[in-house]
Amino acid sequence: MPQANPSVAGVRLDLWLWAARFFKTRALAKHAIETGKIALAGQPAKPSRLVIVGDAMLIERAGERFEIEVLVLSSTRGSASVAQALYRESEASRVAREQARAQRAAERAGYQPPATRPDKRARRLIRALGDLDAL
Repeated sequence: MPQANPSVAGVRLDLWLWAARFFKTRALAKHAIETGKIALAGQPAKPSRLVIVGDAMLIERAGERFEIEVLVLSSTRGSASVAQALYRESEASRVAREQARAQRAAERAGYQPPATRPDKRARRLIRALGDLDAL
């Protein structure tokens, strides 16, 4: 588990998000912060804001919401297991993300694209269904 450096008072928000592997690059982290996808202690933040141990953070990424608490400060990007030790996600957040993921999977499971292009008769039916007044 990574150790906190006692001489460091804080780490830049964009740098910490990159080190915690929420974003692939610091530029993506900075863009997410500037567009309001990151809230630190319930307030919108700037990329240069310092993160300290114990900060509560709300992160919206790719349709998912993470509610986390900062446990360890780090300015270097490490392996995924090291990155996961930098924060703790709330149980409510984890359950909500899993439910949303299951719901999206269920919505996708019902649709099956056709194996081939529609033939002449099927195209006429598709056009007729698109214009219900024509029936």
